[in-house]
Amino acid sequence: MAFDLDMIKKLYAAIPGRIAKARKAVNKPLTLSEKILYSHLHADQKLENFGRGKSYVDFTPDRVAMQDATAQMALLQFMSAGRAKVAVPSTVHCDHLIVAKMNAKDDLQVANTESKEVFDFLSSVSTKYGLGFWKPGAGIIHQVVLENYAFPGGMMIGTDSHTVNAGGLGMVAIGVGGADAVDVMSGMAWELKFPKLIGIKLTGKLNGWASAKDVILKVAGILTVKGGTGAIVEYFGDGAISLSCTGKGTICNMGAEIGATTSTFGYDNSMERYLIATGRAEIAKMANKIKEHLTADPEVYKNPANYFDQVIEINLSELEPHLNGPFTPDLATPISKMKEAAEKNGWPLTVEVGLIGSCTNSSYEDISRAASLAKQVANKGLKTKSMFTITPGSEQVRYTIERDGFIETFNKIGAKVFANACGPCIGMWSRVGAERKEKNTIVHSFNRNFQSRNDGNPNTYAFVGSPELVTAIAIAGKLDFNPITDTLINEQGQQVKLDPPTGDELPKKGFDVKDPGYLAPAKDGSKVNIIVDPGSDRLQLLEPFKAWEGKDLSRLRLLIKAKGKCTTDHISMAGKWLKYRGHLDNISNNLLIGATNFYNEKINSVRNGLTGQYDEVPKVQRAYKAAGIGSIVVGDENYGEGSSREHAAMEPRHLGVRAILVKSFARIHETNLKKQGMLALTFADKADYDKIREDDIFDITGLMTFAPEKQLTIVIHHSDGKIEKIQVNHTYNKNQIDWFKAGSALNAMGKSRPKAATTKAPAKSAKKAKPAAKKTVKKAAKKSPAKKVAKKAVKKAAKKKPVKKGKKR
Repeated sequence: MAFDLDMIKKLYAAIPGRIAKARKAVNKPLTLSEKILYSHLHADQKLENFGRGKSYVDFTPDRVAMQDATAQMALLQFMSAGRAKVAVPSTVHCDHLIVAKMNAKDDLQVANTESKEVFDFLSSVSTKYGLGFWKPGAGIIHQVVLENYAFPGGMMIGTDSHTVNAGGLGMVAIGVGGADAVDVMSGMAWELKFPKLIGIKLTGKLNGWASAKDVILKVAGILTVKGGTGAIVEYFGDGAISLSCTGKGTICNMGAEIGATTSTFGYDNSMERYLIATGRAEIAKMANKIKEHLTADPEVYKNPANYFDQVIEINLSELEPHLNGPFTPDLATPISKMKEAAEKNGWPLTVEVGLIGSCTNSSYEDISRAASLAKQVANKGLKTKSMFTITPGSEQVRYTIERDGFIETFNKIGAKVFANACGPCIGMWSRVGAERKEKNTIVHSFNRNFQSRNDGNPNTYAFVGSPELVTAIAIAGKLDFNPITDTLINEQGQQVKLDPPTGDELPKKGFDVKDPGYLAPAKDGSKVNIIVDPGSDRLQLLEPFKAWEGKDLSRLRLLIKAKGKCTTDHISMAGKWLKYRGHLDNISNNLLIGATNFYNEKINSVRNGLTGQYDEVPKVQRAYKAAGIGSIVVGDENYGEGSSREHAAMEPRHLGVRAILVKSFARIHETNLKKQGMLALTFADKADYDKIREDDIFDITGLMTFAPEKQLTIVIHHSDGKIEKIQVNHTYNKNQIDWFKAGSALNAMGKSRPKAATTKAPAKSAKKAKPAAKKTVKKAAKKSPAKKVAKKAVKKAAKKKPVKKGKKR
């Protein structure tokens, strides 16, 4: 479907003039990334030659997209913005709250029952404030965006780190926290540090078993999980042009795994084909008229070293299929080296489950190539050795592949087809036996493979590959199976070899769908009432965080010194916890429960400085909060890597953590901490990490003169009476310091916003409440688990106080 044509027409009319002015200001040819960035400067932003990695710049994105897990908190914040309607086109996509267990039909029915309160809330808020709403089962946000909303030369933000997927259609699409989305939906400028630029030249052409997924798996091995931090990755060259549009989307999608701000490709024929195939021929025609502005200036790609901060070259003709993992997406192993690597590291060779799909690889092309291998199982007398699952990316893809016989092909080899949702990729997988925590191996075509992420089992060794390679390995049942060279023994005892996968870039008969799952907002949403029950355990209106007290922080306790990788999955787990994403107090009971304590090397076990006893992280922090004591969290490199979830910043803020002190941050998480009024600090000397002791007490000084590029000091009081001082760095600019002083970005900006309308209080009984059909949220019967987990000494502080009428943040 084609949406927002008037907005796109207006932008395309303005792009040539804006780029001409930018080229004059920069005084050199422009990359595609620069063209899009300079074309989206906020009206109040002065045009100049911005310093890459230095200048903070205000932008005006074209649109906002939110998935259901992050949309809850974002929209709860937006409700206090005082607007009658969103300022830019915005959408909500229900894809995170569906547990994969039985099959698509049954799992969707369970989700619609268990999460009805949340879905009704999101639907009613969308209707009231003018957001498009995609129902549960409509598809995964990023595939739906690519099919309906992405367009060349556009700029969008989304409350999910894989928003970058839209780069496959030539956008600058960036993952953000909910507070950033609120700014844009409220019509305010969106701030970003002007990115550095990494150019990746692709030559040659994919062949045989190699796929677009292998490009980004190779890149991840080169750049690592933090090599792209603060940079846009721009792909170019004949190899880039040879890739399909959805293949480009796959590459951009996993750019999140190298920490990149986003990734993108210049407009080409594959994008035109995809736009036409998805019912957007008019956008393709408009793009063709300004196509020279939708790619870099010719000089840039001729001499890339002169225009990019880093250049990498990959020959697609020589690219080998890769498997990345386990436990990190940047441990890249060519399939020819997997046998050696597995034996050396003791990785379990028997593959229990192969899973394809997710937002990274769920296009028609992906599924068709995997289906070509599934057909060979029967044709060659084979039997699939591993359990095999498929997660289609959208209802449009699912309906089309069913029409074309692919689902029947998968059924014949015993595969399970799950709902059009995130499912196992984000831990929403009810995997039988995972609770036993046995050592095992799975392979999937998803994007992340952090410890415990997919099934909650820390002993599951997860490897990331292309859908084709995952399918082949599932057929063989062995991690070290190399389909390029190895043979299999079929049911008749014969040696057979799998043929390379084949498939269509786009369906020959065109896409088809009966009900895409879209609900348009009301033309006038003023009469729609949003009701949030104070007794609900799923939704909770927000109260403003307290402003800075106007003095240095003193006598802070250490909550945890995290050892090694500490992603947002470690800080705020997904899986079963997703149900509480709209309830800050309840979701805070998963704070850092996945992090490893440096001192005892245990997960979710830290010392309570008040009692000297070890307990779960959230319980210890609630004890500190009840006693009026602040705390700090100490972490390692690339802290907060992974998802864009702002809960990983809001939870510590809510429970009284004052500062996060680490060796380095992932971009989105650092921004989220700043937005919520936290201190995001880094060691000036990384060796000072080793000075932190378990029973230390800390003062943070220099806050009275807190200023950009000015270090703060942390005074460490050791239990033996020794006192040490260390210097810490920060990246706060003047506006961000104001956020800290006000208690949050929303507090700081609330002063200039219109007064928020009061949200109506719920009826006293369920009988008097309006039915869900009239856009109300029903009362939840369950008791808040927040009250169950707190220790007796902390119960009073842990109990949820009734939210006063109309009081929200």
